[in-house]
This record gives sequence, C-alpha cells and structure tokens, in this order.
Amino acid sequence: MTAVQRAYIELHVAVLLYGLTAILGDLIQLTALSLVWWRVLITSLSLLFLIRVFRLFKEIPARVILQFMGIGVLVAMHWVCFYGAIKLANASISLICMATTSLFTSILEPLIMQTKVKGYELILGLLIIPGMILIVNNVDFSMMNGIWVGLLAAALAALFGTLNKKMVGKTNEKNITFLELGSAWIFLSFVLPLFVLFSEESIQFWPSTIDWIYLIILSLLCTTLAYILSLRALHHLSAFAANLTINLEPVYGIILAFIFLDDHKELNLNFYFGVGIILFAVFSYPFLRKRFQPK
Repeated sequence: MTAVQRAYIELHVAVLLYGLTAILGDLIQLTALSLVWWRVLITSLSLLFLIRVFRLFKEIPARVILQFMGIGVLVAMHWVCFYGAIKLANASISLICMATTSLFTSILEPLIMQTKVKGYELILGLLIIPGMILIVNNVDFSMMNGIWVGLLAAALAALFGTLNKKMVGKTNEKNITFLELGSAWIFLSFVLPLFVLFSEESIQFWPSTIDWIYLIILSLLCTTLAYILSLRALHHLSAFAANLTINLEPVYGIILAFIFLDDHKELNLNFYFGVGIILFAVFSYPFLRKRFQPK
C-alpha cells in the first residue's frame, strides 16, 4: 500500500468518525450544554499527552494565545448549537444544516480575509437556499427550532473556520486545538452554572454509564483520533482531494442516522430532494475551485 492510498483510507476513517458525532450526540441523553462540556474536557485532557503545555505558553505570544482562546469560545458555541439542533430536531437535519457552512463561508471569508468575492462560491452558496426551502417546507413544525439552531451552528463554523485560516502559521495544529478546546471548556464552565441558575428547565449534568461510553468514543475516537488521522493524511494529499473527501461528512452522517436512528421515519421524499440539491452544491465546490483558481 502506498503512502497516498493509506492517506485516503485514514482521511475517510476520520470523516466517518466526524459523521458519527451526530449519531452519538443523539444517543447521549445529556443536554447539549452538558454534552459539549464533557466532550471538550475529555478531549483537552487527551491532548495533554500530545503537547508540551509549559513550552506552549512560553513560546507563543500572549496576544496570539488570547486570539486562539477567543476562537475557542466560538467553537464552544458552535458545538452547543450543533448538538442543540440534534436534540430539537434530529441528527439528519442537524447534519444537512451543517452542509450550508459553505454558503456562510462564501460571505464571511471575503470580509474577514479582505479578499475579492468569488462568483462561483456565491452562486453555489445561493444554490443551497432552494434546497433549504424544500427541507423547511417538508419537516414537522416541531423541528423548525432545530433547523434555525442548526443554521446558526453552520454560521459559527464558517466564522471560526475562517478565523483559523487567518491565524494559520502562528503555531502548530496540536497547540491550536488544545488552546481552542481548553478555552471552550473554560467558557462553558462559566456558562453552565449560570444556565442552571437562571433557566427554568432542568439540566442533566452527570452522565449515565452508557453516556460515559458514548462520551469517551465521541471525545477520543471522533475528536482526538479523527484529528490525528486527518492531519497525517493531509501530508500526502492535495487540498482538492482533501476538500472533496471532507464533503462526504454529511453523507456519511445521514447514512449512519438512517441505519441507527431511524430518522427516515420522520422525513419525507421532498426532504431528500432538498438534501440532494445541497449536496450537489457542496460537491461541486472543489471542482469549480480547481477550475477557476489561478494556476
């Protein structure tokens, strides 16, 4: 097996694990806020074995550390919205909402990176809208809150993804991940007591036995391991090949939800027509980018 073939396998495994996060989020009985608190805690602790913490804070300027920690707050808000959408609707709807990240990126990236708007990105982003209209018009009204929260999760993903792109090169990926997820945990540690104090809803904080198993899989396999596999794979693959493969995440996720969660019983054929339109736009993006980007 060549290094490139192994890299493709590792990247597909990583994307499959990323797709599994929505399934685990549905199976874990904790509220979205508690779930994310435990996820970032366990993942941050696992990263302590991969980085040198004291060296990190010594070598990276304080201003840069604070910038990454600010991005980590956005990551925390994104994950709370992502899992909140799963709890309010279902895993399939949350995943397809995340496929609209490219629409928000096409708007936010030129503003933040101060680059020209790419026409093909905007067109593909707008193509997502009729797909979302089909989805919104063909789901039960009780799931509408889940759709709006899912779209907010996609917008936050586009925002922190673009900010990370702007900050790339400041330090290595392991340090970035530790700083962002560590600050996400600190942020949620302040938010969680306030939510308990002022919310009228009860919140389940301590995981059950089965929740512990799902949380460990979510944190160690679907976050830490998936991150390491995707990072290793990118050393041998082009950005085009990597982007095309990563676009499979909502596909893998929806297939897994179809198999393990019976989401298809809550959704009709028009929903999947809308999904098809969105996935067409998502998969067209890397091909058009390769076609129009400067040589």
